[in-house]
Amino acid sequence: MFELYIANKNYSSWSLRPWVLMKALEIPFNEHLMPFEGGTGASHDTFIRFSPSGLVPCLVDDDLAVWDSLAIVEYLAEQHTNVWPGDKSARAWARSATAEMHSGFGALRDECPMNCGVRVALDSVSAKLKADVARLDILWQQGLERFGGPFLAGKRFTAVDAFYAPVAFRVQTFNLSLSAASQAYVEHLLALPAMKAWYQAALEEPWRESMHEADTLKNGTLTADCRAS
Repeated sequence: MFELYIANKNYSSWSLRPWVLMKALEIPFNEHLMPFEGGTGASHDTFIRFSPSGLVPCLVDDDLAVWDSLAIVEYLAEQHTNVWPGDKSARAWARSATAEMHSGFGALRDECPMNCGVRVALDSVSAKLKADVARLDILWQQGLERFGGPFLAGKRFTAVDAFYAPVAFRVQTFNLSLSAASQAYVEHLLALPAMKAWYQAALEEPWRESMHEADTLKNGTLTADCRAS
């Protein structure tokens, strides 16, 4: 049985990726939720006990640890053929789009961090954020049109959708403006049973981490907090 180590569901976008992929594809695993212990780097001494990088997510398979969300996905793909699309063209596109999300969209990450349980009205939208959202919109429309939807690379949920799942929560939190097709894709992701389960668990978490909370509101104003008191 796989052991998957993650951090707070409300904040940890990187943890969501392998978690939602494994849940959606019914790949069995045991979940180990390790809450963040403060600001940047504060959790390192705890996380290093199970993760070679001191970061989450980390997948443990017997005596083997696989860290970083992309590495975890590729490790799972070696054992489960449904992680990536079956079609060669769709698979190549999906891998490219996944890699772009893994290494890019810096303004989106910085200005709209994942905080599932709140709603924020942005005071302003920077040029870099506008460019990231525009690129995201083009990329999603390309995948949906080329492969027929309702997921980015075709009829099935695959790793590329898992990598953009945190963006769906960001769109919801910050009310980012997208085309009708891309917004429909966001709604489709948010309605998935695995995504709904993650979201509900995030709302019920008792932890509030000051650094993440401050980052969420550095460019906007809180309009709603849906989390349990």
